[in-house]
Amino acid sequence: MQYFVALKLGQKRVAASREYLNKLTNNRAMPALALQNSKSDVWEPVGEENLYAVVDESSGFVLTDTSGYIVAICDKGGFSKAIVQGVQKEQCEQLVAQFEKDGIPKFVGKVILPV
Repeated sequence: MQYFVALKLGQKRVAASREYLNKLTNNRAMPALALQNSKSDVWEPVGEENLYAVVDESSGFVLTDTSGYIVAICDKGGFSKAIVQGVQKEQCEQLVAQFEKDGIPKFVGKVILPV
């Protein structure tokens, strides 16, 4: 896929994920990755599917922000499309309950966050 075609499609998917996450977090969601990482010249947009992930230090990340968790909407490959930072435990539990109510599955694996 051509770079700009993949980028536009990825941006569209990021916008949809961010809009959903914004509804749950009072517009605190930030866009993340529009393209999957590639070690070649093959460009692929992030996946269409939405899964949720809760990132904390047990996920293998060193969070310099001690104000809570990172909640991400990602694709099946773990590429984050939208994130919200600084989520407290109580709010995190509420978000997870809402994701499950909305039929969004949990991502199990390593989440790829924007640098």
